Amino acid sequence: MRIVVAEDLYLLRDGMVRLIEAFGHEVVATAATGEETLAVLLRHRPDVAIVDVRMPPSQSDEGLRAALAARREVPGLPILILSQHVEQLYARELLADGTGGIGYFLKESVFDADQFIDALERVAAGGTAMDPAVIAKLLASGSSNRRLEALTPREHEVLSLMAEGLSNQAIGRRLFLSESAISKYTTSLFGKLGLADDDSGNRRVLAVLTFLNQS
Repeated sequence: MRIVVAEDLYLLRDGMVRLIEAFGHEVVATAATGEETLAVLLRHRPDVAIVDVRMPPSQSDEGLRAALAARREVPGLPILILSQHVEQLYARELLADGTGGIGYFLKESVFDADQFIDALERVAAGGTAMDPAVIAKLLASGSSNRRLEALTPREHEVLSLMAEGLSNQAIGRRLFLSESAISKYTTSLFGKLGLADDDSGNRRVLAVLTFLNQS
């Protein structure tokens, strides 16, 4: 994969570059500010980009804004957002167009190399990849969404694993259930969430977006 790394902390940026290259992928550019991030994303149009939320000059949300601007110019541009803390709003904003190709990981999770590279590959393929720690916080926060409240405990489990970016087969392995059983659960939860089976959007992405809107 061709990858852009946008992170202002040199040690973390350099570490990610070395990790990515160790797994056989190419880092085509790096960036350390929001302005640089937007420029390299539009210039290189990578297979996937890793973007820190908070970047100079103000250390607020320049990275996120750059990612959103880039996806407006290049719809569906795969982005994996890094954040120091759990804040579902970031992922929610990026997923709002329903096109997928979005990940949201905590910086501490970068050190789990296999999990991090797997997430990058899923995002590059147009899927979603949410940090399990993010999912855990959302589940702990409780739900104020009536459609989500209609889901059974098992359907909630399936949806949370879907948010991590797992396929039906992978969810089945995690829950010790058959792929056909998971397919039935996903069909049921899609129906309860009001997500019609048509070609107008990615139902898995829209289901994850509903999940992120729960609090």
